[in-house]
Amino acid sequence: MTTKKIIYHCYGGAHSSVTAAAIHLGQLRTDKIPTAQELMSLALFDRQTNDGHGQLHFFGFDEWGNQVYSVGCRSMGQTMVKILRGVARMLGAADELVFVDTLHCVSLKMRLGGYLSRRWGLITLGRPLVIQGTREAFPQIVELVREVKHKVAG
Repeated sequence: MTTKKIIYHCYGGAHSSVTAAAIHLGQLRTDKIPTAQELMSLALFDRQTNDGHGQLHFFGFDEWGNQVYSVGCRSMGQTMVKILRGVARMLGAADELVFVDTLHCVSLKMRLGGYLSRRWGLITLGRPLVIQGTREAFPQIVELVREVKHKVAG
């Protein structure tokens, strides 16, 4: 079986995609809601900058040797997927890429908190909201990751 490159993507690349990648790699337990400290200990959680949008961030290898990435694509998510799929087809690697849109897991609190924290730099206002929203959305993100892992496990 060919290993995959799993790319979790969302708008800003700072919350839902980072959380999904961490769940995928076992950095967050799936049987309990993470604490604020556990979320803040994740690479890039509420730390992504505008310069980081569009850059693939490697998080590690899963138990099957698949590479796990996250990326923030702003409002270009589906366009980015089409472009990368096309390039992968040209290179004969189309079956290796697995794109996972985490945006549908994002709650209003995550959107508002992320906007305040990342866009406006109002971290003291935005971060508590985005953490609370991520904790509330966590079961949905866990379920998404379970589906992805089932798919790539074969």
